[in-house]
Order: sequence, then structure tokens, then C-alpha cells
Amino acid sequence: MKNILFLKGKFQEKIWGGDRLRTSYGLDIPSNKTGEYWAVSDMGNMDSTILNGEYKGEQLGEVYRKDRELFGNPKSRPFPLLVKIIDASDDLSIQVHPGDEMAARLENARGKTECWYILNEDKASIIYGLKVDSKEKAIELIDDRRWDDLLKEVPTNKGDFFLVKAGTVHAIKKGSLILEIQQASDITYRLYDYDRIDKDGNLRELHIEKSKEAIKILENKEEIKEEVGKNLKTRLLTNNEYFEVIEKSIISECTFTKNNPYSIFAVVDGEGSIRICDDSYELKESDFFILTNEVKSYSVKGNLTLVEAISKE
Repeated sequence: MKNILFLKGKFQEKIWGGDRLRTSYGLDIPSNKTGEYWAVSDMGNMDSTILNGEYKGEQLGEVYRKDRELFGNPKSRPFPLLVKIIDASDDLSIQVHPGDEMAARLENARGKTECWYILNEDKASIIYGLKVDSKEKAIELIDDRRWDDLLKEVPTNKGDFFLVKAGTVHAIKKGSLILEIQQASDITYRLYDYDRIDKDGNLRELHIEKSKEAIKILENKEEIKEEVGKNLKTRLLTNNEYFEVIEKSIISECTFTKNNPYSIFAVVDGEGSIRICDDSYELKESDFFILTNEVKSYSVKGNLTLVEAISKE
């Protein structure tokens, strides 16, 4: 059986991490400072493991490379997207990601455009862009460490969505629980970190000059397109050059046609089941799976919300 691949990811402990991956989702986290769950990944030792079917126990990256037809024979190598859950019990650093050209030139890596789907029930906030409209003014404020004059803070609620294009100054703040979908890159330039010290008593490394180069004054707003039917509400959250992201909220039962080679899904709320041909699979919150190129249609039954990501590479 190769039409659906359920995935188990790996965890990263962070100075700002917490324990909600256990308390909210029942995941077996390594400590109460667990900041990230790399649920869908083909990145080094953070590769996801397949939980079912013919490839049970194998790594996603290995299967992606050896059975290319499952993914529509894509040109991209390795797997082009990275999907995480981020639990912030403290503020993350103020940071910026490079675009493709800068990342290739300086890091031999992809750039990093990402997006955030807000999961936290309680209100929180993020740093999302700048209060100034020129890069020259931004650099002046950075040099003067006038962070309050520079950084734009935005409140967040469950179900909110933010596209964070490469070059956007941003930060996830305390209390946030976020589904993050991004280009498969781990390149981050840290601009400011509240003069925080690490476990060894040292100030955490900053990347001021690279950050200044990477910064772009961007308009990140996406026009979210919503459609409401009898048993289904869909929201097209973004359709950018790297990926498309769709929220599907299902009541009762809906049947879907799949027109792309493969789709990544996260179950972000509720529970139910998915039927493909004559096979049915139970779904619960925090499940992650891929529908492969073998799937042309599928039905979802229950009361649940799925977030679907489709790679453009």
C-alpha cells in the first residue's frame, strides 16, 4: 500500500521551548523545553519516518529518492518542503531568512519563505514586518538598537494565517503554537535576541551584517479566498511560487478529487477518517500524512480540519 504515507517526525529542544506538544497532542517529547516537531522532513538527521504500508519504518527522504513516481517524478531533490509544529513558551529571536539567491551564494542552500497557521487557543502575538518603509531607515534603527521603533507586533488568534516571505523581519512570541510550512531550509539570521544567554552562560550568536543584507521591505498580505458548502468550508491561504496551502474544514463527509502529484496534510483539529478506494484510515489531531501520486480521489468523514500543502517544485 503506497497511496497514503503517515509520518512520524523528530523533536528539537530550544531555549524558548515548552511542553504543549505533549499536553496538547500527547507526543512523547524529550523535555519540557521542546520547541519544534519536524513532522514532515527530509533534512539530515531530522528525516521523518513512515509509519504504515509497504515503506513502514523507512525514512521519507529515502523513499522520495528511490520511488520518484510516487511523487510525480519531481525535479526537486531533496524533498522541497518542511512542515513543523512550533511551541514557544518564550519569545523567539528577532530574525530574517535569506532568499534563494543569497542562500545559494552564502550558504549553498535554499532560501526560506515560510508561512504560519496559528494553533494557540489563547491570544498571543508575533513580530511581523517593520514600521518603516525603507531599508535605509531600518538599518539606521538596527544600528541604534531602537527595536520598539522598528518592529511591528501583530496579535494572533487560532486559525489566523501569515505568509512570511524571505527577507521579512519576524519573530514568534511567547504563548504561540504554530503550524509552520516552509521551503526545506534551516538558514536563519538572528538580528536580536533580547541579550539572552545560552545554557553555557554565553550571549547567543547574532548575524547582524547578513541580516541587514537579507532584509526586504515587503508586502506579505495574502488575499484569503473562502468557499462555504453544505459539509465543507475551504480557505485558500496562499498560492505562492513555492507552495499552495489550503484549509479544509469538514462536517459529516466530503469527497475530493486530487489534481496534483502529491499533497501533505496536517490534521489541526477534530477527528475522523479518510477513505481511499476500499481502504479507510483513522485521523486525529496532530496526524501528518502524504497522499501520493497513486491517489486520484479520496473521501474524508468526521468533524475535523485539515491543512493541505502542495509543493510547486
